[in-house]
Amino acid sequence: MARHGGGRGWYGKVLGAALGVTMLATGASVWSAQAGAVGNSSPKSAASASPAAVKPVDVTIVHASDKGARGVNITIDDGPDPTWTPQVLDVLRQYGVKATFCMVGTQAEAHPDLVKQVVAAGHRLCDHSVSHDTTMDKKSEAYQSKEILDAERMITEASGGVRPMYYRAPGGAFTPYSRKLAASRGMRPLGWNVDTKDFERPGTDAIVTTVEQEVSNGPTILFHDAGGDRSQTVEALREVLPWLKQQGYSFGFPVR
Repeated sequence: MARHGGGRGWYGKVLGAALGVTMLATGASVWSAQAGAVGNSSPKSAASASPAAVKPVDVTIVHASDKGARGVNITIDDGPDPTWTPQVLDVLRQYGVKATFCMVGTQAEAHPDLVKQVVAAGHRLCDHSVSHDTTMDKKSEAYQSKEILDAERMITEASGGVRPMYYRAPGGAFTPYSRKLAASRGMRPLGWNVDTKDFERPGTDAIVTTVEQEVSNGPTILFHDAGGDRSQTVEALREVLPWLKQQGYSFGFPVR
């Protein structure tokens, strides 16, 4: 998500709660399709995966869509959240859209059932760090490594073995080191072209207008499903998704 100041204290509150979460068991068959897509069909944590199971990807920050020039990528940051993620999933299901969910490690660990729902619906996972520190680019490489790799492990375990395919730095706080580390773990660094600023709650109409006016800037559109009241985001998606279809766009994933 874009850099901004207020409203982030809720991440600290979930740190303690996340430690008490009991991981839910799930049948391997439910996850086989997407797990195979990321090259790891067994429910291993990221830390325990063998080097051969992880295929490095390009270190450059991706924006392009795998649907080509008229493709768009819907990306959803900061969750999962028990109130808003199910509503976002319902809207995406209604319009037959697949999205990329950039998850915060503590949130994934606290809500593994929602991570599994995201995967089961055919969406992709993205590592959005452990604690959503938008100053990561000012911190040590050891700190960056822990934030990225611990989140990868948390998300993978919460999903039942499906690894994140991308890494999005909080606030876009990438460094050459963080991009190289993520890419070595098979997670393509992921940027955005359209920042809806829905986290500021500017109103549903403003969010929709931003997408309509800025989608020509590039295909990757940034929304949020956590970090506060996301009712405006849900309603904006109800308007934006059919509008994009009417304009001849198709929905894809960021290229790998």
